[in-house]
Amino acid sequence: MASSLQPLVVICGATGVGKSKLGVELALRLMNQGHNKWRGARIINADSMQVYTGLNVVTNKISPAERMGIDHLLMDFKRPEEQYPVGQWVHDAMRAINETHNRNEIPIVVGGTSYWIQHLLFPNRLASDDPPSLSGDQHSDHFRSPVPECFTLKLPPDLLKLFDHLPEHVPSAISDPDGASLRYELLQALDEPVAARWHWRDTRKVLRALQIIKEQGRTPSEIINERASTPLFPRYRTLCFCLHAEQSVLDRRLDERVDDMIKNGLVQEIRELYEYARTSVDLEAGHDEHRNHFTVGLFQSIGYKEFYKFISDPDVSEGSFADAVEKTKHSTREYAKRQVTGLWNMLLPAIHRVTAECGGKSPAAALYLLDASVLGESWISNVFQPARTIMNAFLNEEELPDPTTLSPFAQSMLTDVNKAPSPSAALEARRKVVCPLCTKNPSQPVMVECAEWEAHQRTRLHRRLVTKAKGQFSGVPWKHEASE
Repeated sequence: MASSLQPLVVICGATGVGKSKLGVELALRLMNQGHNKWRGARIINADSMQVYTGLNVVTNKISPAERMGIDHLLMDFKRPEEQYPVGQWVHDAMRAINETHNRNEIPIVVGGTSYWIQHLLFPNRLASDDPPSLSGDQHSDHFRSPVPECFTLKLPPDLLKLFDHLPEHVPSAISDPDGASLRYELLQALDEPVAARWHWRDTRKVLRALQIIKEQGRTPSEIINERASTPLFPRYRTLCFCLHAEQSVLDRRLDERVDDMIKNGLVQEIRELYEYARTSVDLEAGHDEHRNHFTVGLFQSIGYKEFYKFISDPDVSEGSFADAVEKTKHSTREYAKRQVTGLWNMLLPAIHRVTAECGGKSPAAALYLLDASVLGESWISNVFQPARTIMNAFLNEEELPDPTTLSPFAQSMLTDVNKAPSPSAALEARRKVVCPLCTKNPSQPVMVECAEWEAHQRTRLHRRLVTKAKGQFSGVPWKHEASE
């Protein structure tokens, strides 16, 4: 089966490990030295923030000069406020891959959004992948599965009415926060595990989950669990390079990168995006307190939320800039850790599972771990040269080396990858909890990712509220915890 699939090269890893650099180097290698079939390569962006126009410095987009004439697709083309779901990116990426193959060029997917990459490589893994209908209309009422009574019977009248009359278009949580909160409450009643993954302001994902229940008569969590246990059939014959750096090394590198970003105009970029949000029709609706929602499009990018107060508050204190810088560094380091966790828990085990199921035959997907801890000459020997050699063998359909023999580093790291991804890992990813102390309106709670709970507790606002709460309970033992 593997030889009948078209080739695809993937470069993934945490932010700051050099993915874009390796992508350009491999593309230049194909363009300059050629191949008996492939005359070059194009790069397809798989970074969920780099699809947007603006914040070039903040999102660390590769500059036109650094691209060295290599085409970079699906980058810098969406408006900041647009939603770009994984299913749409997969569709757009598949089209770009097919176009690239038709040009006799190799598509190289580069990015750190491993969730996107996983669903590109392995079809029918999304809960929103509707079964095809005979009419070709996946939303046809005639082919819609009946909603089981176990769903509708447990709903109170107001939520049942809402479920029966879901909006056709994605509403705004800014202009209608009450409606967004009520739809989230409905999803919690129907599918709590999936609801816990999304913020109540993420109206697109909440609405899509409700539509899945209505269209398929099943909950998204049920579909995710079922599909996680079915065989994996990749779309492409895939060669995946996962770049990895020691955490302490990467942390220092990311801190230095934030300092460089500030020198290169980070604050001005964020100020421009703030002004855009302030004057945009879509984001201006509603009260001021709803404008800093940070859950839509480019406004989710690290740096915008951290510098928001410094940019927006005319009476900002002298230490606010340094505080914003430190928050940005901390958020970047935590984001890199989450990226690594996503790779280790989902994407890498899935690729290993496909390799293992081949039973010694030519695998449809192969994964190689490259040590990007040290740059300079070590980059050439540890990253570029092995990647170039393996890519040449891959394109020639030759036997590939055992990934664990690439280096002692790879051998030690890959031993923990040899396990299948569990359904619970997908459902637990990015699970959120409510901070009752920071929540003013219970119907519109302050929600924090579990992985960021400790960081949230260290924020200035939260610590001030903790101090205030302790004062109210003077002389009484007091403990504050997140609520599910």
